[in-house]
Amino acid sequence: MKRRSWIQASFLLCTTVLTSCSRDQGQGDEILIGEYGSLTGTTATFGISTMNGIEMALDEVNQSGGLLGKTVRVIVEDDQGRPEEAQTVVTKLITRDRVVALLGEVASSRTLAAAPVAQQMGIPMVSPSSTNPAVTEVGDFIFRVCFIDPFQGLVMAKFAAQSLQLTDVAVLRDIKNDYSVGLADVFVENFRTLGGTIVADEGYSEGDTDFSAQLTSIRARRPQAIFVPGYYTEVGLIARQAKSLGIEVPLLGGDGWDSPSLVEIGGAALEGSYFSNHYSVDDPSPAIQKFVGDYRDRYGATPDALAGLGYDAAQILFDAIRRAGSADPTAIRDALAQTKDFAGVTGVTTLDENRNAVKPAVVLQVNDGKLVYVETINP
Repeated sequence: MKRRSWIQASFLLCTTVLTSCSRDQGQGDEILIGEYGSLTGTTATFGISTMNGIEMALDEVNQSGGLLGKTVRVIVEDDQGRPEEAQTVVTKLITRDRVVALLGEVASSRTLAAAPVAQQMGIPMVSPSSTNPAVTEVGDFIFRVCFIDPFQGLVMAKFAAQSLQLTDVAVLRDIKNDYSVGLADVFVENFRTLGGTIVADEGYSEGDTDFSAQLTSIRARRPQAIFVPGYYTEVGLIARQAKSLGIEVPLLGGDGWDSPSLVEIGGAALEGSYFSNHYSVDDPSPAIQKFVGDYRDRYGATPDALAGLGYDAAQILFDAIRRAGSADPTAIRDALAQTKDFAGVTGVTTLDENRNAVKPAVVLQVNDGKLVYVETINP
């Protein structure tokens, strides 16, 4: 109740500030875009990878002359991986910096905290990779360029039941994370529909480091695999502790696993595990291979899916501004809603009537410490 009151107070403050200021976003010689993400905290690689992808797209658009005859500038804010901070920095980007649009966040829980501010203020927000269905339900100014959890959960349920021929699976979810809870629910529903049995459904909270009690309970149910729809830090620790308890079955997961730190944390304990993701660096597409090569040259690392989605989110936003012929937020919103068959590095993206991306998913396996492409599953 207190949190809701604080949000309402923030909206009132923002409305007052915006009412007293002229809507001059995009005037002068720059178009200002806001970006927010977890540049520090337990999911920092998410924010850093996304920021890197956005920076690449930004340099490309400015090197080709900018937009509407102006230079594009992205103002970046660190939300420290905290929902309440996400709301604060988005309010700041809109009221202080007067950005015309927003890019972010990766984590659904943080997007859900900030999206109501953007909706209330009439500023379009494009999430690169928040997959919880509730994100775009906030309102007509909120978009995403990634697939959503009902599709991702179905992908992994079908993969477990049909490709791996599993019948008994346990679930270990982050009970305080919107992404994890939503993805787990969808997986459970679809796996059961496909004839499978959920033999255990345990919970933890982001930041936990000891999972022995939950894993001991799961071990007693003898699952053939464990579905862990969490983020890479906890997943790596869970894998190691499962191995130490003699649990030899593979872990299954979603795109929250995708980070260079996943295998660094989990090591050999993750061998043979699978997760759904947005693209594969092994894809022979010339556009993808160019992106991967350019990213490696610039940052000295292989781009994960968050980098690709950050790049695509920025490119789709820039394309909308170009098509709108204006830096007016409402015009940008209208152009974003018309996005169709946009060819990006994470696939061809069409935004549906609910502002969600319709696009395929891939399944990757941890094999010899690398992420190896297994299969593509279309919508």
